[in-house]
Amino acid sequence: MTSSPSSCPDDAARLPFTETPLPGVDPAWSRVVTVASTAPVEPVPGRKRRWHLLDNGQALSAAGRTPQGVVLAVHGNPTWSYLWRDVVRAATETERPWRVVAVDQLDMGFSERTGLFRRLEDRVTDLGDLTREIGLDTAGLPVVTLAHDWGGLISQGWAQEHPEIHAATVMTNTAVHHDDAEPIPSALRLALNKAVHGPVTTGSTAFLDTTLALCDPAPSKAVRKAYKAPYTTRERREGIAHFVADIPAPPEHPSHAAYERIAGRMSAREVPTLLLWGTGDPVFQQRYLEDLMHRAPHADVHRYEGAKHLVPEARDISTAILTWLDERFGGVDPVVESHRDRRARGRAAFVPFFAELEARRNDDTPAVVDMGPVTGTVDGSAPELNIERSVTWAQLSASVDRLAVALLRTGVRPGDRVNLMVPPGSMLTTLIYACLRIGAVIVVADQGLGRKGLTRALKGSSPQWFVGIRKALVGARALGWPGRRIAADSLDPVSKKLLGVEHTVAELMDSVTSVDPAEIPAVDPDAEAAVLFTSGSTGPAKGVVYTHRQMAGMRDTIRDTYGLRAGTGLVAGFAPFALLGPALGAASVTPDMDVTSPKTLTAQALAEATMAIRATAVFASPAAIENVLATADALSPAERDALARVDLMLSAGAPIPEQLLARLQELMPAAELHTPYGMTEALPLTDVSLDVIRAAREDAQRGVDGAGRGVCVGTPVEGAELGVLPLTADGSVSDEIVTTPGVTGEIVARAPHAKDHYDRLWITERESDLTPGWHRTGDVGHFDARERLWYEGRLAHVITMAQGPVSSVAAEHAAQTVPGVGRVAVVGVGPVGSQSAVAVIETVPRAEKPHLAPAELSERVRATVDFATGLPVSAVLVVPEQPTDIRHNSKIDRTALSGWAERALSTGKLSDL
Repeated sequence: MTSSPSSCPDDAARLPFTETPLPGVDPAWSRVVTVASTAPVEPVPGRKRRWHLLDNGQALSAAGRTPQGVVLAVHGNPTWSYLWRDVVRAATETERPWRVVAVDQLDMGFSERTGLFRRLEDRVTDLGDLTREIGLDTAGLPVVTLAHDWGGLISQGWAQEHPEIHAATVMTNTAVHHDDAEPIPSALRLALNKAVHGPVTTGSTAFLDTTLALCDPAPSKAVRKAYKAPYTTRERREGIAHFVADIPAPPEHPSHAAYERIAGRMSAREVPTLLLWGTGDPVFQQRYLEDLMHRAPHADVHRYEGAKHLVPEARDISTAILTWLDERFGGVDPVVESHRDRRARGRAAFVPFFAELEARRNDDTPAVVDMGPVTGTVDGSAPELNIERSVTWAQLSASVDRLAVALLRTGVRPGDRVNLMVPPGSMLTTLIYACLRIGAVIVVADQGLGRKGLTRALKGSSPQWFVGIRKALVGARALGWPGRRIAADSLDPVSKKLLGVEHTVAELMDSVTSVDPAEIPAVDPDAEAAVLFTSGSTGPAKGVVYTHRQMAGMRDTIRDTYGLRAGTGLVAGFAPFALLGPALGAASVTPDMDVTSPKTLTAQALAEATMAIRATAVFASPAAIENVLATADALSPAERDALARVDLMLSAGAPIPEQLLARLQELMPAAELHTPYGMTEALPLTDVSLDVIRAAREDAQRGVDGAGRGVCVGTPVEGAELGVLPLTADGSVSDEIVTTPGVTGEIVARAPHAKDHYDRLWITERESDLTPGWHRTGDVGHFDARERLWYEGRLAHVITMAQGPVSSVAAEHAAQTVPGVGRVAVVGVGPVGSQSAVAVIETVPRAEKPHLAPAELSERVRATVDFATGLPVSAVLVVPEQPTDIRHNSKIDRTALSGWAERALSTGKLSDL
């Protein structure tokens, strides 16, 4: 195990030349080497210089262990080899060890102060002198460079001069090039200012203090002292000043030529590359990551959301690095094998996602209908529908072709990412299918993520193009969202200039008078087609990448499972389903609602949308259904008749209690009510109807093996396979996939329509693919004797009690049956392995502020849960409203609730969430 970044063990190491404790460092790693310098700056070639290293080579040799290779770790400014202590320890203790040589560059750390201004070229030469002296050049072992900050450029310079031994590159928050058209980061501009440079670099520890502050969580006082130990005097900090002054951005800088040469050569050699990036770094920002990805497009990338500059200090990068090294140098990469397996399973004949548009290009019936504000009636007669726009299949097909050609002529290329920030409707539909038609990758990060989440998602996915309505363009301008701008609305010249808009969609459409089919390239079935984002309800929203084949697989699964054939009328009350209508050949309509807030869907808006295209199928989220039922009294007889003609109702996003479905059935008596289980990574995976849910409840009452203890989500859809990895006593999971009735574990799935990978989240992707060929969902559940899957919650929310791990969903649903109780979350508080269960409830009517539940209500909730599930609830807390994700308005943030409940119970203070 690596040491905690902020720990300070009792046996804190001391190097021979410092009295300052160095938490996490084994003194046996410390080594001083005398090296003959050939750097151009040296007035006397061959001058001996003393280097300090942290090197575990002798420890491995003494233990009789042979390293797989060498990690040459190069720090930046103003750190030193201490930055890599956790990597050294982990590489020493792992089953397949690596020798780590973490250097203190000359004039830095505990290496010699030469009194010379060492520039980039000198430092590259210095590193070569060192590796030659300690035998790395001739040891016959692969050398992997590991670098941070300035170390990135220096290590790349070394790598280019040692191609015969350089085997791989690992970089974290660094840069090898800066675009002259962009200003350098403000912190560096300030440090370069002549009035500030000396005082902040040598005259004080300000530059070092500022760097140490760029770490989240903050290092302990002992760790901060360790970083500052080599820099106690002005003379010892001179190297910090030189490093800053050697930033070679301007062309006239003495180091500019060497810097351009190193950056230019990086793309010439394709070696395995891992980029580990803190997204909150104000110095090495997203643009530097994008530059590295451009130079090494094959790189594996993981973005640590929220981490700042000192990523090696704030995150466990050691495990990621050693895992990556094992996979690249120790055998088959299980993630690659998993991709191969998944893709091989989806090799049915490929029919493009947009094929229905071509098949129906002469069809004059409605394809997409945009609804305006609800008008309504008071006399029960049929309302006059407010249809803002209706587009036929022929019009949609022609528009998609014209826009596809226009985008190509504008410069959009296959593989380019295009963020679409346009409300569901005919415009968005045209944009989606035009992009897919030319092989551009649609980035769907909806406003339901919130401003902060949306900014994180867009900057992380780095779209080259941004298409949005005026409001979105204003946001893009203010928040720095990436991409060349195209306006979905018509804009006057002044607005276009202010918002940085190059084109409008109308202008693009008008620019194409005829379409030559040969101008539109054929799509690669296995190329990226879309980046869809998770809801962000269990952490920062993740980008989920689908290929064209997988998108087609999603379409086929939904079509075959629910019989949605060409000619079906579909109401898309859940934004993600808006893009499926044309692919299915179904006429689609989005109700008058705020699509970023599903609970704004009213019964009347749903009825009017249904009437607009005589829809027989409806997609809506659980929160939308709740509000439809809450506003159903306002329906006119004609509107009730329209809903009564619906024969299929689908709801996805979160489990729905049977009682809620039963009320919905009364509103839609002819409809089959289905609540498919799935996720952004694979939707759907199972299907269940209200009839099956009722039968499952009856089976649970009769004691059928495995029935009960959760929400029945039915059986796998066509082409999908599911299993569980059983939970162990500490809440972790075992390795064997089972379908044994009653055995709870993490749900794993595979299907032709499952995602390809997570976008720029190498660690997350690997964790989801630890069972090769299967996607580990992070959900827990079990099967019953009738092969139905029962969902029990999230793996991260399992309560680890003394008697073993317990999932929460069954207890929550039981508590919701108590009169006066609304939504419920049962969370664990206390240390892992001895947690207690606490129920956090909403009440009807709504409470004004958080408080302990009254004794009578608390007892009823606890007794009901205990009777239904056997779970002892230690306390019941009341909140005005559960914290939920924005997109679904239904996924409760149980992690936040757990922390809040623990604080509330320990302090007796029930503050607002």
